[in-house]
Amino acid sequence: MTELRPATRTFDPARLAPLLAAETPTVPLDDPSGCTIWLKLEYQLPSGSTKDRFAAHVLARAVEDGRVGPGTTVVEASSGSTSIAFAMACAALGVRFVAVLPEGVSDERVMIIRRFGGEVALSPGDGGMPGAIAEAERLAAREPDVFLPRQFTNPANAAAHEARTGPELLAAVGAAGATVDGFVAAVGTAGTLMGVGRVVRDANPGATVARVVVAGETVDAEQGGPTCLGIPGVVDCLSGLLDEEALGGHPPIAVPRAEAMAAARELAARGFPVGPSSGLNLAGARRLARALGPGHHVATVACDRMERYFSTDLFDDLRTP
Repeated sequence: MTELRPATRTFDPARLAPLLAAETPTVPLDDPSGCTIWLKLEYQLPSGSTKDRFAAHVLARAVEDGRVGPGTTVVEASSGSTSIAFAMACAALGVRFVAVLPEGVSDERVMIIRRFGGEVALSPGDGGMPGAIAEAERLAAREPDVFLPRQFTNPANAAAHEARTGPELLAAVGAAGATVDGFVAAVGTAGTLMGVGRVVRDANPGATVARVVVAGETVDAEQGGPTCLGIPGVVDCLSGLLDEEALGGHPPIAVPRAEAMAAARELAARGFPVGPSSGLNLAGARRLARALGPGHHVATVACDRMERYFSTDLFDDLRTP
């Protein structure tokens, strides 16, 4: 059981500025459908994932509002990437961070959090993410100065992507003389899908915005499901932000897990060092491109870097007997 202790770092909100200003490139990929797929390389953010957007955004505003100060401990339940982003951002800000993760997450993610100076509390694996969320709430209730970002329900999550990720994407595609006709993203918290999706639909009301899901699966190991199912960080029925009707009501795009993993490995072979959820996004974008037909422009995000998945089955094909 984790006990929260005071932070000992120097508190300096100015150190969040580079994280707030960070941008990522967007690159075009030719597709057999005759469409162009635009891949926003969010893994190039400082901690290696798109979760940096939310972490920097919510911490900066919490400092402004007086909810985070020198003695605050930030506690977040996460399957990994959000906790890594907060560990980095809290290290920069100078406050203590505790990540609550369900047992079974990759060792790499735990080590990255600890290298940033964050602490890790593991909740029982059979409780999955709901159990981790409950444990984070329990820890917070015991202490007087704790800040809970609550990534699954905090509107600032989507707002961060609406403010930065979406406009960056549209600017890159627009600079090439194109318009985004479709945007897809897998859902963990739904922050990326909702934030970028709103921007895309505001610019082009006829654009298709769709969630990508793993075909036939509703849970993964980090939700308490069997370890062989799902994609790390992609969860079902936990988001309080997801509102597909507000984005046009397009049905989810289902992608077999094997197809998603093959796409992630393909991206790495093309020089994009990504994790499994990026493969899921690319596979979903390809399916939408085929549905829209030649000449359209479909966008998605490369969510995070491959290094946090070395011990997972993403690399099973490379292991020596």
